[in-house]
Amino acid sequence: MIWLASLAILLPFLAAFAGMLSGPALGRLLPGSPRRDGPALIACAPVAVSLVLSAIVAFVVWQDPGERTGSLAVIDTGSVPIRVGLQVDGLSAVVALMVCCVALAVQVYSVAYMDGDRRYSSYAAFISLFTAAMLLVVLAGDLIVLYAGWEVMGICSYFLIGHHWEERANSRAAVKAFLVTRLGDVGFLIGIIVLGVGARTFEIHGVLTRVWTMPGSTLTAAALLLLAGVAGKSAQFPLHTWLPDAMAGPTPISALIHAATMVAAGVYVVARLYGVFVAAPGALAVLGVVAVISMVGAALAALAQDDLKRVLAYSTISQLAVMAAALAVGARSAAIFHLLAHGAFKALLFLAAGCLIATTGSTLLAKYGGLRRGMPITFWSMTAGYAALAGVPPFSGWFSKDSVIEAAEHAALHGHDTAEAGWFAYAPLAPEAAPSIPPPSAPPSMPPLSGLSGDLSSMGGRPPFSDHIVGYANIPPGELSTSVASIDLPSWVAWLVYLGLLLTVALTAAYATRAWLMTFFGEPRGTYEIREPSRFMSWTVAALAVPAAILGFFGLGASELRPHAGPALLGIALLAVGGGAVYLRWNRDPASDPAVALGPVRRVFARGFYVDELYATAIVRPVQALARGVVGFDRRGVDAAVVGAGRGARRLGGLLRITQNGNPQTYLTGLLAGVVVITALVVIFR
Repeated sequence: MIWLASLAILLPFLAAFAGMLSGPALGRLLPGSPRRDGPALIACAPVAVSLVLSAIVAFVVWQDPGERTGSLAVIDTGSVPIRVGLQVDGLSAVVALMVCCVALAVQVYSVAYMDGDRRYSSYAAFISLFTAAMLLVVLAGDLIVLYAGWEVMGICSYFLIGHHWEERANSRAAVKAFLVTRLGDVGFLIGIIVLGVGARTFEIHGVLTRVWTMPGSTLTAAALLLLAGVAGKSAQFPLHTWLPDAMAGPTPISALIHAATMVAAGVYVVARLYGVFVAAPGALAVLGVVAVISMVGAALAALAQDDLKRVLAYSTISQLAVMAAALAVGARSAAIFHLLAHGAFKALLFLAAGCLIATTGSTLLAKYGGLRRGMPITFWSMTAGYAALAGVPPFSGWFSKDSVIEAAEHAALHGHDTAEAGWFAYAPLAPEAAPSIPPPSAPPSMPPLSGLSGDLSSMGGRPPFSDHIVGYANIPPGELSTSVASIDLPSWVAWLVYLGLLLTVALTAAYATRAWLMTFFGEPRGTYEIREPSRFMSWTVAALAVPAAILGFFGLGASELRPHAGPALLGIALLAVGGGAVYLRWNRDPASDPAVALGPVRRVFARGFYVDELYATAIVRPVQALARGVVGFDRRGVDAAVVGAGRGARRLGGLLRITQNGNPQTYLTGLLAGVVVITALVVIFR
């Protein structure tokens, strides 16, 4: 199992290595074929094999739930060792499968989308490296190994967003994405170190085993530091500003970043280390507040955007915040369920947007209209994507959002006693793994449930990603018990999350309906020929429409993911309110933008509440002014002193070299003059 997972990571990495090493020369692999076919084959085939391997791993885990770990090497650091190993369980297996599915779709789609690009081989190689890095994050069994994949994704995003670096907007967007995410990653790395040193191991399994033996202050500090990295990678407030600008990159890259890599990594890490956050409820409260600000603010911003890709970008920020909100209220399964559903419909929406851009040559909604007549595949596929995004039953987004809303409702109405956080297994640890500090007899706020014992992985009725084993504790040998983790979340945070989710559902339906109507209905507003793009592109989009439509049904086996009447009807009502309001406004004048109804606040929403301008005023300009002052001091002070010393030495040397000019006559004249002077002095002072 571990070797299959290792191969799934290694194959895209080898494809990236081959693409970067050989470059366009790979085009000669297939004589008589276009020059792109060689790089395309190297890019697509390894990811396809990784997809098969990931599917096998996921099937085995589904058939026989449980955790598999394996170490490939151990690096002795002198203190806490680093184990280069992998960990495969239900959560990592299903997310890895999703990553490979989306990566393969993006690689196949890019063969046509990037046709004629002279740097296609490096582009495809970076996608393969991006995929390998995300798989490493998902399957890592050690926090340092996870961090390595985390950072490789950061540099890949820089190169891919700035692929067309000749354009100023692209290069600036790439630098902004790199710097903003690095800012969060500083806290993330420190959080990993705090957690690893506190647990005396960087192994994820070992960290979760020792959660309840670590001081609460250490756990809270580590969790908050980890959240800094999560906010950067998953584009959550206040480090969200890089993601809308990143839309300057190629559209397939936007699909990859938004659906399967980069931004999904932050939410995944919180779910993977959920035991740490359960033990640090203060961090979960912070996560909940950040999630509400991000989900509502980004949804309002999406409602006012003129650019389709920026609509989808702000939508991603909002939907990731929905996942974060689910984690904050203890709905780990619902968060991962929405992560998977979002990966399907957001990849679909971005790649469908690429079809629109290839046909119209524009990303502006004002340039679209009436496209359903000549682009039926794109129309129906994108309709499925928008329906899943808005939460229209029975599409995938409806199931996943309903489970999140229900969990938030329980947290708000009943408090943490009924919050579904996950199963904690209390099992005896190996003697060498047992901490020296005696663990408490029972973790705080963790009352045992009577009648539950045995192997938790054997519990039926749960999808493979909801193992719910999010932490461990040491107990005397021979004993085994389980309990449900309760989240001590302040009631006002729970209510804030719940009301924010309800508002976000209505806003999501509104901006999805607006984009759908302005794109496919009304009269055409451009001079282009309305037609489907390459079959590679349209067929890939059509294939992604299938999981976006049916993925939600896979959650029916779990009670916490199954729709229930109250939350489901409430979600449908809010969907009708948001979508219906936009439709009624659009129906008055199909040629106009429904967002004009926002009035003067539209500009505020469209500018993302001027957060970028605030950062420019409070941070960027002062730093630039300080840099200019440092440069000025360097030139007028340090440089002036150095240059002045050099000039003084040259002048002094010039005076001394007057007597050393290489002219014998001058030397003889000086000698005679000296003799005369000495003789005169002897005569005078004798």
